[in-house]
Amino acid sequence: MPHQVPWLIFLLPLFSFILVSFILRPFFNHRPKLGGYVTIAAIGTACVLSFWVVAEVFGAPGHKLEIPDIQWLLISDFSIHIGLMIDSLTAVMLVVVTVVSLMVQIYSQGYMEGDPGYHRYYAFMSLFTACMLGLVMADNLVFMYLFWEGVGLCSYLLIGFWFHKPSAADAAKKAFIVTRFGDLGFLAAILLLFYTTGTFDIEELHGLAIAGVLAGTTLTWVAIGIFAGAVGKSAQFPLHVWLPDAMEGPTPVSSLIHAATMVAAGVFLVARMYPLFEYSEVALTTVAVIGGFTAIFAASMGLVMTDIKRVLAYSTISQLGYMMLGLGTGGIAIGMFHLFNHAFFKCLLFLGAGSVNHSTGTFDIREMGGLRKVMPWTYATFLIASLSIAGIWPLSGFWSKDEIVVSSFANNPILFYLAMITVFMTAFYMFRVIFLTFGGEYRGGASSEHGSHEPHESSRVMVIPMVVLAVLAVFSGWLNVTGAFGAFMGHGEVCGFAEGFFGILTHPLPLISLLLAGLGILLAYAMYSAKWVSAEAVGRAFRPLYTLLYRKYWFDELYEKVIVVRVLVDGLCAALDFFDARVVDGAVNGVGDGTAAAGNALRRVQTGQLQVYVMAIAVGVVAIAVFCYLFG
Repeated sequence: MPHQVPWLIFLLPLFSFILVSFILRPFFNHRPKLGGYVTIAAIGTACVLSFWVVAEVFGAPGHKLEIPDIQWLLISDFSIHIGLMIDSLTAVMLVVVTVVSLMVQIYSQGYMEGDPGYHRYYAFMSLFTACMLGLVMADNLVFMYLFWEGVGLCSYLLIGFWFHKPSAADAAKKAFIVTRFGDLGFLAAILLLFYTTGTFDIEELHGLAIAGVLAGTTLTWVAIGIFAGAVGKSAQFPLHVWLPDAMEGPTPVSSLIHAATMVAAGVFLVARMYPLFEYSEVALTTVAVIGGFTAIFAASMGLVMTDIKRVLAYSTISQLGYMMLGLGTGGIAIGMFHLFNHAFFKCLLFLGAGSVNHSTGTFDIREMGGLRKVMPWTYATFLIASLSIAGIWPLSGFWSKDEIVVSSFANNPILFYLAMITVFMTAFYMFRVIFLTFGGEYRGGASSEHGSHEPHESSRVMVIPMVVLAVLAVFSGWLNVTGAFGAFMGHGEVCGFAEGFFGILTHPLPLISLLLAGLGILLAYAMYSAKWVSAEAVGRAFRPLYTLLYRKYWFDELYEKVIVVRVLVDGLCAALDFFDARVVDGAVNGVGDGTAAAGNALRRVQTGQLQVYVMAIAVGVVAIAVFCYLFG
């Protein structure tokens, strides 16, 4: 393979951004969809090249390609090189990012049609994809951090795409600010690494950790700092609050953020720097505990949400917790395998939600119902994705989710029980959405900026990407039925599922997980379809718990009204203002007042009368004479 091919995967979306933003604008009036076509062509080509790279990596020694570096900066003996790290982890992420992004861009041709910001949307999406590709291919922490911040910038621009809506502008600012707290930890870890080792090169850092040169407290703090960055980007507890509000952006943006870019960046970061975690038990345990807690914590809020996109947002947070749990208890292959499968069915779920919104004009599942009859393609694909995320055999989510369950059982029983409860919750809230959205009779809808108020199936340009993703949601998990994915990632067979197609029958935990998922689906059916149990009566019986979950444990109020207003504004900022006004300004004003008073006193000496000056000179001469006589 020519060395230029991996570079093109990153550069093509970047060139697309430049073309759409600055060069092709005069042609948009005559060709209103030109920006979309350019973006799709660029990302489609990058997708084809990504599969080529996967094939090359698969056949390369050690599943790694050697790509020559380019010297970027040379100062005396210090140099920074621009280089690519193309190994199995990178290859998997290239496929995930380009395939999901391509499906989203094709789908957006229908969803964003007629929007006045159509070309701006595609320019931002091109840059978003380019930054994520640069992040996963970077071979040193400087450029990884550069693209890391680029991903954050693009998410800000896309979440606030409809900036004329105050809710969208606020959500964009919230995402940008909250993730900065995590990024501060990541930046501190990078600086500490360079201070300790003198290098930014990722492979060199891996080697130092494996050799024990980078160890002890320093290694632990570095790993915790890196994980802090991942907590922010991947919306892990307690920095999870930005992700549900990010639903204010266009639905295809939500799909890309939740499936393959922004939130996947945090999981990828932990996987890329995994040797640093592997040799720090404290850091690895922290990853597993935060992930396991986040999984059940977010799933609990998904149980009661009425906005279909917010249900999916909490589902994403929960599944990201699963991935962190997999990384913390099982290793790179397990966590990344769930990221790989999750990308396809989560992208499909958001595109399905967008299709429903495009048809009904609302995201409120209470105003839907009966859409299975008029939107059969959307229903079928959404159902497949829901079964997959619930972990129903033999769909893709089953294979990766249950590997995490097995690994958590082997390493931490408490986290295992949290994971199993989350299995039940996930199945329940996803099929709650299914029954309320597609079952029963249509309950209304709302006025829609996209067109007709009557429910209808979406156009082919929106349906075809959903069908492609549905196929992937069924079959992507089969890549590890014989342990092939784990072997490709360099971790051999994963969790004992390598005995063949019926290998799961030899392990009881997947069967127990299936049973719990089935019970979750059954309960959702009993409450929202068959009406054997009244959902309203359950809500009244558990009103305090329902309120706690619906208000999201009051975390927004805690952060915005207590920490920001009471602690920072009324506390710290007020104290700093007092210090500035009374101490700093007081000292400056005191010096000024003293100088002015001295000037006023001296001004009185300047009377302008010659006899007074002569008298002063005479007195001075006499004083000098007396001093010389006495002491001379």
